[in-house]
Amino acid sequence: MERAEMEANRNKEQIVDVRSVVEAVSANDNGAPLYQVESLCMRCGENGITRFLLTLIPHFRKILLSAFECPHCGERNNEVQFAGEILPRGCCYHLEVPSGDPKMLNRQVVKSESATIKIPELDFEIPPEAQRGSLSTVEGILLRAADELQALQEDRKKVNPQTAEAIDKFLLKLKACATGDSPFTFILDDPAGNSFIENPFAPSTDPSLIIRFYERTPEQQASLGYLVDPLHLEDHRDGASAEEMGGASDEVRREPHGSVGATAAHRAIAHSNSAEIVETMFKYSAPEEVMTFPSTCGGCASRCETRMFVTHIPYFQEVIVMASICDACGYRSSELKPGGRIPEKGKRISVTVNNVNDLSRDIIKSDTAGVKIPELDLELASGTLGGVVTTVEGLITKISESLERVHGFTFGDSLDESKRNKWQEFKAKLNKLLSLEEPWTLILDDALANSFVAPVTEDIKDDLQLAFEEYERSWEQNEELGLNDIDTSSADAAYNSTDTKMGEKSEV
Repeated sequence: MERAEMEANRNKEQIVDVRSVVEAVSANDNGAPLYQVESLCMRCGENGITRFLLTLIPHFRKILLSAFECPHCGERNNEVQFAGEILPRGCCYHLEVPSGDPKMLNRQVVKSESATIKIPELDFEIPPEAQRGSLSTVEGILLRAADELQALQEDRKKVNPQTAEAIDKFLLKLKACATGDSPFTFILDDPAGNSFIENPFAPSTDPSLIIRFYERTPEQQASLGYLVDPLHLEDHRDGASAEEMGGASDEVRREPHGSVGATAAHRAIAHSNSAEIVETMFKYSAPEEVMTFPSTCGGCASRCETRMFVTHIPYFQEVIVMASICDACGYRSSELKPGGRIPEKGKRISVTVNNVNDLSRDIIKSDTAGVKIPELDLELASGTLGGVVTTVEGLITKISESLERVHGFTFGDSLDESKRNKWQEFKAKLNKLLSLEEPWTLILDDALANSFVAPVTEDIKDDLQLAFEEYERSWEQNEELGLNDIDTSSADAAYNSTDTKMGEKSEV
């Protein structure tokens, strides 16, 4: 009896309240212990136990695992929640799964509560509401989807036999994909950017996996809980009408803060139209003149001011420099956007790093630029690290910090010894680049030609270590950038008619 009472008291001491768990998990960055919280069972109404564990998935990020178990009725469930923030851009993973390859089906998959999974070959989609916050494999997700469809088949056969028969045929195809008998494409699309498919070849590229980062639409912003202007939602769905445009212009004139040019530029930035930003800037202000407009702090959501101006970088193009400082929390951010029209060709920049002066070269890496270092067999897809203005040394440092933070060189209980040694060796090689023990090559591949590496000579033609190569974009690249859907025929016709009228007037 005494031993039973001691065990009961010990269990009571291990159970803490939810607030204590949140505070402990938030304060402990080096692996929080397992916490237990007494919570209500939704099936029988009795109290069960929920266990929380903060852990790190190798090659991904920190997550909070929660598992509930009721000793009274046996109810059990688990969920994955992200310990970090919503990422600035959404992500889309395309995984080509061939038939007869079980290793592909064993890849780890993290599906957040905002992610959608699609299999085009089956015309099948798992919405965000289904399997939300799940940590599984490709095979596990497909089998779980099949089990959920199979669960109500007996009732369907009684109510609607035709639908039940169609679902039975579909389940055969779905299970054939889950067992590796049929090839298929596994697409994971997450506007929050918090989903993940394992790359067993990391840090090298995976020939079967394509990762794409994209800007969220106003509807996706609203679905994630962001405050979105209803006018932006209407403009994105149907386009703005003439009356709405007139009302917007009146609102601009009544704007008490800043100037008309600052407000117009603010609207252009919200629509991510670089050409319109440059045109607005030069229309309402002179080059190098700093403009100010109100914005919201990304750290504390307080009102702050963003300053920007247009400048020209020699041997490059016009760019827009933006900087924000929050007086409430001290948050600072800076960004550089390219200006002008979309180039007809992409650009590949190669620089050979031989000495300290090469490490000090200024670099502009846009959002659409990928990074390659052939000596390390390292390749970063376009969108990785976002748009940055730094130096060669700073870029390598950012890559190292990002890999250590996101991938985890020596963290994670599930990371075996061979993979841990592989990551440690790769980090050592990455650090050797900055010591200049051997020459190495840095390649920036930008489909929109908005990246730049500064020369170390007065004339860029005299810099023999720097090479620029223009190339025709592929259809896939134009599709990813949204250029295939652009129709300029109406604008071309208008310009041609204007030129014709001007020619006729000059002849008269």
